[in-house]
Amino acid sequence: MGRLRILFLGGTGTISGACVRRARDAGHDVTVLNRGNRPMPEGVRSLVADVRDPDGLRAAVRGERFDVVADFLSYTPPQLAASLDVFEPLAGQYVFISTASAYEKPVRRLPVTESTPLRNPFWEYSRGKIACEDLLVAAFRERALPVTIVRPSHTYDDARLVSVGKWTDVARLRAGKPVVVLGDGTSLWTVTHADDFAVAFTGLLGTDAAIGEALTITGDHAPSWEQIYRWMADAAGVSDPEFVHVPSEAIAAFRPELGPGLLGDKSHSMVFDTTKVRALVPEFRTTITYDEGARRTIAHLDRHPELQAADDTLDAAFDRMVSWARSAG
Repeated sequence: MGRLRILFLGGTGTISGACVRRARDAGHDVTVLNRGNRPMPEGVRSLVADVRDPDGLRAAVRGERFDVVADFLSYTPPQLAASLDVFEPLAGQYVFISTASAYEKPVRRLPVTESTPLRNPFWEYSRGKIACEDLLVAAFRERALPVTIVRPSHTYDDARLVSVGKWTDVARLRAGKPVVVLGDGTSLWTVTHADDFAVAFTGLLGTDAAIGEALTITGDHAPSWEQIYRWMADAAGVSDPEFVHVPSEAIAAFRPELGPGLLGDKSHSMVFDTTKVRALVPEFRTTITYDEGARRTIAHLDRHPELQAADDTLDAAFDRMVSWARSAG
């Protein structure tokens, strides 16, 4: 693979930011298109436009041509159709970021593979991504759209915790308060550091064998939720944490906004077979397991207290969940 001209739609999120840096470090010509609210890494070109403004998009990319357009910002078919209208004529490969939460829930068989059905009655976000995939598959069949679909699962970086309460959980741990762990803590959850994800993602860019394909990109690291929280406690310097197990349905009853992500994803053991992507990108593997990942994230957040976003309302809800769980016996 030679030097590619790559356009990222988005480019500053947990996953996309890592992919931008990896593509730049691999020697590609990298451009990021977004609203320009965050600084770009050195060596990355910026185009400023609102992806929801077709006229602004056309003006921003007039006269451009890219080997790859990577779409991190389409969540519904109307959004995707509008982006394709602008970028399809400019792209040698259109890479769409879907989600592994699109795989059928409840899960009937593990490990999950790319042939696992796509169906999620619990989470509108997942259903939107499934509908986008349907649109792209039809475009590939009908007009040979050079599309590649990637499905990440829970991907984090050095600034993002993976627990349900995020920094609120760390604050509770350090205050000696009981921390809510979903379910009985034994379900398995695949967590992938964004730096590892970026290796696989960048390896698919400009790869003919990836055209027309959907590929799961996760690592092979699937600890239990109990283990995830224990590693987080260790990283926070708490040697004897108190965990209280609360069913996902009960958590959703106390905090309805958490329900779709729990019932439609996190409450199920999710282990993936990534043979397909590793065949195309042999160097892809898990290099950062969550014992290290939790240390890195909490150390980063300790250095940046402005990022420590504890949620007092969620903290109070956790107190109510703990009281409920103890009274339920």
